[in-house]
Amino acid sequence: MQRFLKVASLTQLAPGQALAVQVAGKALALFHADGAIRALDGECTHAGAPLCEGELDGTVLTCPWHAATFDLTSGKALSRPATLDLRTYPVRVEGDDVLVDLG
Repeated sequence: MQRFLKVASLTQLAPGQALAVQVAGKALALFHADGAIRALDGECTHAGAPLCEGELDGTVLTCPWHAATFDLTSGKALSRPATLDLRTYPVRVEGDDVLVDLG
């Protein structure tokens, strides 16, 4: 059962930007990349770095601490030192509201 919760507004997330949010006790990272809003776990699976502070190149995110890379579309860890993938979350935009399903 999907349960979408409002986590942000589009005005907070311009193209190319990231936003850290806390929802139901969970840290998420939102990215406006490649024409879509994406939601992933907010911390790197390697050492817990805040991923919203990372570099974004298209849909590839580079961790700010140790330069591990992740694919925003799948959460897949693309390079070491990260070996574990990030969890991704379904996103829906309704008007100006960004909604995420924590599933």
